Amino acid sequence: MTEAAEIIRARAGAEPITLGLVLGSGLGHIAEAIEGVSIPYAELPGFPHAGVSGHNPKLVIGTLEGVRLAVLGGRAHYYEAGDASVMRTPIETLRDLGARHVIFTNAAGSFRKDVLPGELLLLSDHINFSGRNPLIGEPTDARFVNMVDAYDPALREALLTAADEEGVALPSGVYAWYSGPSFETPAEIRAIRLLGADAVGMSTVPEVILARFFGLKVAAISTITNMAAGLSDENISHEHTKAMAPLGAAKLENVLRRYLRGLGAG
Repeated sequence: MTEAAEIIRARAGAEPITLGLVLGSGLGHIAEAIEGVSIPYAELPGFPHAGVSGHNPKLVIGTLEGVRLAVLGGRAHYYEAGDASVMRTPIETLRDLGARHVIFTNAAGSFRKDVLPGELLLLSDHINFSGRNPLIGEPTDARFVNMVDAYDPALREALLTAADEEGVALPSGVYAWYSGPSFETPAEIRAIRLLGADAVGMSTVPEVILARFFGLKVAAISTITNMAAGLSDENISHEHTKAMAPLGAAKLENVLRRYLRGLGAG
């Protein structure tokens, strides 16, 4: 068990959590809806300093819609220090706290005219276009992680059902990970679009790999904040991302709450 997990259990109680939730840019308000214990990352050994504005670096353990969960209010990114495994300890800690699965959220740029800013995209797969991997250096054979159905079909189906019950459109698509921090060029977007991507962003993929390494089932939802470079006249920037994220955040929260109610009832 990680040292962080021991600290969390001492403060928030030893009752296992059911799932972990990792919040992307502009989505931190969801953590505020949870009644429970809040612990800054700075007080948890091995947790990163999430230095990107729009992220709230704290862990919240509590109950939402009758389900005990752990919410990571922010993440560290590969581009902050060149470390693809920077979220290893937080994700390992989710497992140590009892989580069976984890839901990742992020802000992303869309390639599709039917998935516009303010809408959501349920990830069905990813393309690791950066080539970085958080398991480089792992000495055991566990590093050879099977990534078929990395985005768990049963979890995706449950989230699709929740979205349908909430009247929220939730199309599925493939997410491409670029390292950042600069945004992609129009030529890069054209290239990755030809390879089958539906959205692009600077996170999530290394975390998904780590979650599968630790035996967690995974789902992920992107909040679309912009069209990808060259596909609109938008001035793409991080400030634009933070400004647009709340447009989809309410839909995302409704879907997550409906999903949790079903999980609690089950």
